[in-house]
Order: sequence, then C-alpha cells, then structure tokens
Amino acid sequence: MTARVALLHGIWNARAWLAPLARRLRAEGLLPTVIGYDSVLRDPVANLPAIVAQLRALGEVAVVGHSLGGIMALEALRAAPDLAVHRVVCLGSPLRGSRTAQRLAAAAWGAPVLGRSAAILQRDLARWEGRVEVGVVAGNIPHGLGRLLCRFDGDCDGTVAVEETRLPGLADHCVVAASHSGLVFSRAAAAQAARFIREGRFLHPGAVGA
Repeated sequence: MTARVALLHGIWNARAWLAPLARRLRAEGLLPTVIGYDSVLRDPVANLPAIVAQLRALGEVAVVGHSLGGIMALEALRAAPDLAVHRVVCLGSPLRGSRTAQRLAAAAWGAPVLGRSAAILQRDLARWEGRVEVGVVAGNIPHGLGRLLCRFDGDCDGTVAVEETRLPGLADHCVVAASHSGLVFSRAAAAQAARFIREGRFLHPGAVGA
C-alpha cells in the first residue's frame, strides 16, 4: 500500500512551492498531498482547525513540513493528538526558536515580513512529547537571509541554525547539503524524508545495515 504524505509549506510560500518536493516523494513511491494555509496574514492558531480537518480527511498519513510547516505539523498534533499521523519529518524547521525571526521581529521594517507567524517562529518548543515519531532534516549550506541579519554559531542553512532544529524528544535527526530554500528541491532531503516515513530513522553514513 502506498503511504500517503501531507506536505505543509513555510512562511510566504504557496502550495505550488512544494511541487518539486512532491515530485521527488512520488518518485520514492509515496502519495503526496499539499496542504496550503495563510502563513502571514492569519494567526497560526486560526489555521489549525483547517489543517487538522484536512489531515483527518486523509486518514492514515505521514507529514512533511518545510520550515514553519514543520512547526505547524507539530502544533496540529498537539491540538488533535488523535489524528492518524504516524510520522512527521520537519525540513529545516526552527523548533528551538529562530534567531533570524527574532532579529526581524525587533526591526520596524522586519515585523511585516513575519506577519502573524512572528511569535511561533521565535518560540522554543522545548521538547516533543507526543506519541508520533518526529524526525528533522537540517541543511548546512549557508545561503539565505539569516546570514545578513545575524551571525550563527556552527552550521546553518543560511536562515536556520542546525542547532535550532535539534529538539529534545526527536526520533532522529540528520543534516544534508542544502540551503534553507534548497531543502525543498534537494534529492537527498526527499530521500531521507521517505526513509524516515517508512522506517522511523534516517540513513546515517556508516550505519550498520544502511
């Protein structure tokens, strides 16, 4: 049976932004469905009922969320823990809070860029304690807006630091050669996401049985 996968985009993106990722996951033998939502003008909490309803309509499903989309996936599961979601993959999601978002929120010109999602992007989720297995694919190619706003300690994808994606309680975590936006187009990121959806773990170099 082909596994259904719901895709959630990040801030300032539309459903079409995830078309390349959907194609790669389809090539991996999965059945992707893109869920859209207003990531700027609408409060994230107000988006949750519609996202939950769409996930519920899909039945048994995995979720792949890029950036803010990964955070929204976890928030949907907190709001409706009975959803038939078995695994979640977050691509470059700042689950520990985004320093880039903090710098933007502090600037008069930057606040409108984040819109109503400003608070959720800055918030540290602290720990994942839900029943659903969550994995994160982070990028380490430092091309993005964040490098113009702040200095990152350690690897980053140009917008989100790798350490900002390491949430306690994750089932697994891996890093691929991609920028923040590039995670959507990355063959390696899609392959890792598909592996986690099927097996609950990523492919790590040198792993026994990999």
